[in-house]
Order: sequence, then structure tokens, then C-alpha cells
Amino acid sequence: QVQLVESGGGLVQPGGSLRLSCAASRSFFGFNTMAWYRQAPGKQRELVARITSLGSTNYIDSVKGRFAISRDNAKSTVYLQMNSLKPEDTAVYYCNTFPPAGDLPHYWGQGTQVTVSS
Repeated sequence: QVQLVESGGGLVQPGGSLRLSCAASRSFFGFNTMAWYRQAPGKQRELVARITSLGSTNYIDSVKGRFAISRDNAKSTVYLQMNSLKPEDTAVYYCNTFPPAGDLPHYWGQGTQVTVSS
């Protein structure tokens, strides 16, 4: 059973910042590459950023220089620091392994809503 709990979302003005957290079960977190994904209304879920167990990171072009992914292996937690937020960053944000454990809902947490609006 996948256990993922995302938190930290909210409503923020353009240019603002948020820090998302994702607590995973230890067995799921392990030495896996972890990632943040997002799904905007009417769009498919997309990969935002990923981080290996050793801390190597990768980002999609649209968030490079604005977002930073990190992880605390001792706490089985992955973070996403989001700065200079734009309206197009509005989405439900999820964490999972990379690649994801699966597509069905029980492989995912509830996500956390990020809304960027003035």
C-alpha cells in the first residue's frame, strides 16, 4: 500500500513562494528517485522535478531557476520550494517515485492544490 501525504499548497499571488512537503512510507521512499508531478485542470499529469537518492536533480524547463526539489532521507520526505510563482503553475501537485509506482489512484496521494492568482 502506497502511503504518500502531500501538504503545503495554498493560494498565492503571482511572484509569491510556497514550499510543498511529501511524507512517504519508509519502504516506499527507500533509495528511490522521488519526483513531484502536477496536474492542471483539463490537462494530463506532468513531471515537474525529480531527485535521486544521492541528491542529483532534474527539472522541466518551465520551472528551472524557480523551483528547487530536495529530500530528507532520514524523514522519508521530499520537498519542493517554489519561488516566483506564475498563474500557469496552478495545479494539484503530487509526489511519487520516478517513474511513478503506477497510474491507478491507489498509487498516488491526495495531492495538494496550488493556486496562483491575484
